[in-house]
Amino acid sequence: MAGGVACRGNRAPAALMLDLVRDIVGISSGVYRGDLKKDCTDLVRRVALLTYFLEEIRDYGVAVNWSESCPSSSASSSSPDWWSDLLMALQAAKRLLLTASSFQSIDTSDGPAKRISFQFQCITWKLEKALGKIPYDHFDISEEVQEQVALVRAQLRRATERYGSLNSRNFFNSLFQPIEEEACNTNPEVSAKLDIIPLNFGPQGDDIDKNVKKLERLNSSSMSSEVCPSNEIDAKVQENLVDKDSEEIKKPDALLVPNDFLCPISLELMRDPVIVATGQTYERSYIQRWIDCGNLTCPKTQQKLDNLVLTPNYVLRSLISQWCAKHNIEQPTGLINGRIKKSDGSFRDISGDMAAIRALVCKLLNGCSEERRAAVAEIRSLSKRSTDNRILIAEAGAIPILVNLLTTEDVTTQEHAVTSILNLSIYENNKSLIMLAGAIPSIVQVLRAGSMEARENAAATLFSLSLADENKIIIGASGAITALVDLLQNGSVRGKKDAATALFNLCIYHGNKGRAARAGIIIALLRMLTDSRTCMVDEALTILSVLASNHEAKVAIVKAGTIPVLVDLLRTGLPRNKENAAAILLSVCKRDTENLTCINGLDAAIPLMELAKSGTERAKRKAASLLEHLQKLHQH
Repeated sequence: MAGGVACRGNRAPAALMLDLVRDIVGISSGVYRGDLKKDCTDLVRRVALLTYFLEEIRDYGVAVNWSESCPSSSASSSSPDWWSDLLMALQAAKRLLLTASSFQSIDTSDGPAKRISFQFQCITWKLEKALGKIPYDHFDISEEVQEQVALVRAQLRRATERYGSLNSRNFFNSLFQPIEEEACNTNPEVSAKLDIIPLNFGPQGDDIDKNVKKLERLNSSSMSSEVCPSNEIDAKVQENLVDKDSEEIKKPDALLVPNDFLCPISLELMRDPVIVATGQTYERSYIQRWIDCGNLTCPKTQQKLDNLVLTPNYVLRSLISQWCAKHNIEQPTGLINGRIKKSDGSFRDISGDMAAIRALVCKLLNGCSEERRAAVAEIRSLSKRSTDNRILIAEAGAIPILVNLLTTEDVTTQEHAVTSILNLSIYENNKSLIMLAGAIPSIVQVLRAGSMEARENAAATLFSLSLADENKIIIGASGAITALVDLLQNGSVRGKKDAATALFNLCIYHGNKGRAARAGIIIALLRMLTDSRTCMVDEALTILSVLASNHEAKVAIVKAGTIPVLVDLLRTGLPRNKENAAAILLSVCKRDTENLTCINGLDAAIPLMELAKSGTERAKRKAASLLEHLQKLHQH
């Protein structure tokens, strides 16, 4: 997110969101097109279910100072962006539904209709992500309402996966224009309503207009003159492992982003623009998601992509950075006039610390090999100690230099460099700087060929960076999963645990599950289940339970002979292991007569009946469902 959503007056965010939910529910369905009707009604129904949650938040907010939760405030919560992201998603949903409700096109295959269809995927994705950040422990939310929100989130997640499986012919075609341009196909009253909620932000200055014209001139020239090919990778930062003490910068209400700076897919300000084979530019994470869905055409032009190389558009990134600086929507650094804000609201002067760190960075850049080794060791130590140090080291420009040191032949320097990057990634805002420095390819190389300590810390770094959803997509496409599977099979005990943690987190993104299956993860997990020396049965089952929703992974699970091992765990495993074993078996066996016959032949019904009586609540549900499927098998 480029910045927060400004708080309007003294109204609590919950009240603003409640108004939006009521507006959405009250939008007249009009004459929905056949292929838009289900999308519209599903979205309205899911948003309506958030009413009780927002009412409880609003009522709780009576007793607190809601301004402390505003992104522009110095205060922070465990998830400072949750309400801002949810508010923006609801605004986009209202805008989309107003457009779709009065869409008058007759041709069911026209470009505007398909662009509207794509927006349903984007908004569904954004809503699901925002709901996942809600800090329930900060509010007195009833258990019933929490379960209702969890239900909405599960529905949104399933809808996202369903959208993602559609191919370009059925779904993602002709994304030439922002959604506002579909207003030509709606009645004037709806067009007027669309102006109520600004999708973009802020007036353009003369300098920006000149830069856009400069960009247009560059775009008309050869591609080789406007970009420098590399594997540089970036993504927005949304999550953090530990520290949440940065200030958010308020986004002006009336700011309008130049269209050239918006990704044609997401209609959001691009942070890491990349060029595809047709010469069109997209935000990296969105175009990678498009490719992961199996699409081999350019979303804008529908031309077939000659290759899937994503080339950084450095010229456009520079212009966007200039525009962000001019309008004060850059990512916060944690520094204010040479001082760092402390948790109690006071400031600490860091000029002395900054001078010492800059001296270390200078040695990293210009020193001999021994000086670099000593300097990177000191940076490793400093980055481990405190959040303030992580902020100062990044501010001093150390991250790109550390990334360059990942490819050094000096083993000790490489170990210190990758561990320093791991420590720096703990601070939220540093994640984006690490991604922008193009660290992922070098981290993956360390993961493949570094010392065991370097490989362990490379895996831990990928886990830290993958906490942001967009980074899961980018890391998955980098070849990291194959290297992590190798570490899972052949690493040290600690290396295997670091690899398992990173793989679990990466496989939350549906597109990475197939990659993991193709990389041979199922065989590695089966060995962990059967080798008592690894003591990693819990980790193996947890990863398998995530993978089991993917068709490729299901086939690999069955082919590897995992079913008998899972049935045995139903009998002898710990309660948590029995629960996951039942969940995996249910995913693999439901609607599959051959697999059901297999577990029936292994006498799985006996441990399943015991589990349905005395297991955890989740285990009871899974076991009962499996028993129902077995009963139907016997009836046939």
